[in-house]
Amino acid sequence: MYFYERFCQWLGHLKLSRVILLVSVILFVVPLFTHYYLSKYDETGTLSSNPMRHTLEALGDISTMNAADLKLRIEEMLRIKASVSTELRELEAKRGRLQREAAAASAKADSAKAEHARAAAELQRLRVSADQARIAQLEAIRRDSPELAPPLQILPSRPPPILPPIASSSEVHCRMFSCFDHSRCSLTSGFPVYLYDPDVFVPLSGAEVDGFLKTTLKQTLGYNTHITRDPNEACVYLVIVGEAFPFVKTPAPTTDTYKLLLNETAIKSLPYWGGDGRNHVLVNMARRELSVGSGDAFRGASIGRAMIAQSTFTHEQFRPGFDIVMPPALGPPGGDVWADCAPIAPARRKYLLSFQGSQPPPKGIDKDHDKSLIEALQQMVKSAPASDLFHLQFECDPPVEKRAVLPIGDWALCGTDRSRRAVLRDSTFALILAPADRNYVTTALLQARLYEALRSGAIPVILGGDRIRLPFDEVLDWRRATVSVPRARVPELHVLLRALADADLLALRRHARVLWERYLSSVQAGVDALLASLRTRLLIPARPVSPTVGAPAFNDSYSPPRLEPPAVDAEPEETLGPLEAPYPSPAYRRNFSVALLHGYEMWNDWGEPFALYPQLPWDPVVTSEARFMGSAAGFRPVGAGAGGSGREFSEALGGDRPREQFTVVILTYERETVLAAALARLRGLPYLNKVVVVWNGPSSPSSVSSWPESGAPVAVVRAPRNSLNNRFLPYHLIDTEAVLCVDDDAHLRHDEIVFAFRVWREHRDRIVGFPGRYHAWDLNFNNGFLYNSNYSCELSMVLTGAAFVHRYYLWAYWRTLPAAIRDYVDEYMNCEDIAMNFLVSHITRKPPVKVTSRWTFRCPGCPVTLSADETHFHERHKCIQFFSQVMGYTPLLTTQYRADSVLFKTRIPHDKQKCFKFI
Repeated sequence: MYFYERFCQWLGHLKLSRVILLVSVILFVVPLFTHYYLSKYDETGTLSSNPMRHTLEALGDISTMNAADLKLRIEEMLRIKASVSTELRELEAKRGRLQREAAAASAKADSAKAEHARAAAELQRLRVSADQARIAQLEAIRRDSPELAPPLQILPSRPPPILPPIASSSEVHCRMFSCFDHSRCSLTSGFPVYLYDPDVFVPLSGAEVDGFLKTTLKQTLGYNTHITRDPNEACVYLVIVGEAFPFVKTPAPTTDTYKLLLNETAIKSLPYWGGDGRNHVLVNMARRELSVGSGDAFRGASIGRAMIAQSTFTHEQFRPGFDIVMPPALGPPGGDVWADCAPIAPARRKYLLSFQGSQPPPKGIDKDHDKSLIEALQQMVKSAPASDLFHLQFECDPPVEKRAVLPIGDWALCGTDRSRRAVLRDSTFALILAPADRNYVTTALLQARLYEALRSGAIPVILGGDRIRLPFDEVLDWRRATVSVPRARVPELHVLLRALADADLLALRRHARVLWERYLSSVQAGVDALLASLRTRLLIPARPVSPTVGAPAFNDSYSPPRLEPPAVDAEPEETLGPLEAPYPSPAYRRNFSVALLHGYEMWNDWGEPFALYPQLPWDPVVTSEARFMGSAAGFRPVGAGAGGSGREFSEALGGDRPREQFTVVILTYERETVLAAALARLRGLPYLNKVVVVWNGPSSPSSVSSWPESGAPVAVVRAPRNSLNNRFLPYHLIDTEAVLCVDDDAHLRHDEIVFAFRVWREHRDRIVGFPGRYHAWDLNFNNGFLYNSNYSCELSMVLTGAAFVHRYYLWAYWRTLPAAIRDYVDEYMNCEDIAMNFLVSHITRKPPVKVTSRWTFRCPGCPVTLSADETHFHERHKCIQFFSQVMGYTPLLTTQYRADSVLFKTRIPHDKQKCFKFI
């Protein structure tokens, strides 16, 4: 049958004429040979003795065949051929249909298998989530205290009632418990503050408030989240007094004095004064004190139960824990102040100690009352070695005019701001002398010297600091930024200054710069610090920080279809963790405790006290036994607490913290194919909560393309503009503390990601990731550090193209990092990863953590990236140098540490499994 089919196929390809000729030959030759062989046998079946006779008979039959019979036979053969061809075509069509049906059935079977695998994975995810929900239910039942929801805001609805004023003699005894109405400031109030409009409530004393100061204060307070326009709900009422005090010269028995006329009637007539001024804060940020000297603006005035916030106080009037020492308005209204700062290094400068000032004593006071102090300082200069240079100037040139309004023994400023700054920039220490009049707690001139020293990077040395109050000292630790010694230590001052090591000098100078930038550098910084210190005193949490609401790339009625991801490189056969349903990290659980436990750190170290964050990298951990005795909520210890490796290790996160997940943030620029591959690689990744795609392109992503299924919710937000800074926007879609920043072309295996996530959980305040880099000193020109990507045994940066960071640093990138750095990133479209490393190292003073031995990443088949350009590295050199200039120093720290998994290269029994088999 096979040969017949092949013959028919061959026959069908021949032309008709050739077919006719072939058939004719066959019809002629076949009968001839048949007759020949048959003629050899006779009628009995035996071989004939005369075969020629049969041949001749056959030839006679052929000769007698007519043309009509031959034609009929040919036609018959053609009909047979046509029938066979038709049958063959029908069979071929049927075979094609069967093949198509088989392919469709195979595709349907593959789809059914994929759907079954997806359903099985989802079922497993639901089972794990159900198990976790049951455990959480049991934990909630066993918990001693209920789970609290965010508290409702409780605000007053009426203005302060009018109460009788207190006696003037009782005002000096005011404290928070006796002169403040706490009922208007509930713990959940949010600390609303009402500002008396200086354009309406003027003049308070017959003179206008300084126009610059008034405009600046109104503008800066308008940015503060605590300001309210409703006086009925206010907790605190601010009154800007400023420079509204006219000076009147009055004779005194011993000297001429200047009486500052405070219009008490105008102040007590304020609409919400309430009879006694409780919960009112009188703010005096006058700059006039630096030129003519105003002394204590409220000395001798009756202000009831109102607080005072100013820069000059006497012991008789200052009420500790009630009044607030704040700096005068010396800096700009707000904004970046990095250009005014001197670099932190080198540790030791030209002058060991400097001072520029003059002391014009008032009448009746011996002009040599501080002569012994000056002589002791001059003697210190003479006895010091020649290598220690001093710049001590106790007389101004030209001499300062005698001003009786200065606090007794206070030192006036010499020269211009530029000349003083030039000397201070060359000084390791700046001498600040407390007023000889011990009645003064602080003066505006003393704080002006403090401001200038901190701005220039000279470490303040305060002689008489044991009786001086510095700005916001109830929350700021000035011991870490200044050297405060009593006047009796003058003979030992040189020994003390020389005993400080370089590391101590740099630490003092760095912390002094941090305090100056956050709380003193501008009018806005001073006002924000004033309100934050009042709120901290009342134990009221700050307002929650506002996340960035990302604009969705697709409208609400459209969602890109999800497809099963294409085949990718097979993951190692390793169990990495359960596939759970997404759940967010618990937020705002420490609203009222963060200020109690970490209030000092918030003001002085890593944090900033002006906002409340949902989580912090420094949230405390419970003790080991507490995880099993009374505080087990959320914990999933390895092997239920018995430990283990392999299966036991992969079933639970373990560690010292409760279970959690992470969010992947992918920054992409109109590369849908590369993005689709990145999403496909995330399929089946354990502990994945959500994928946030930051679409950085000018046009929206295509609404017709299908995106691969990543196994977790995918949110696509469209950035307002093309900026690399968008990688670190604190989007409201991020619900976890752990954030994995990934480039769209970075290839990471699942075991690497899970391992890095586990390492990050133990180093939450650091950057934990894969590509390591370091800053190398420029040996050729000695003009700073250079960016280096060569292989090295030391590193100081982990690039955020593949790294875990805490969610808090996304806010810190926009609130703490100087705006000049972000602008530089936008200008050159580069170095956002270096900026994040600068920020984290600046806050924590710790290096990053690199995981695995991989040094860099490659993307076969991806288009040429930005980093392939030679100018890319030159720009990164400039980035490090510019960032160091802005921050005053290079905060990056080097490390020789790299994290590898437990049991790495460790021989274990055959029935056990390593924590990570391939790392």
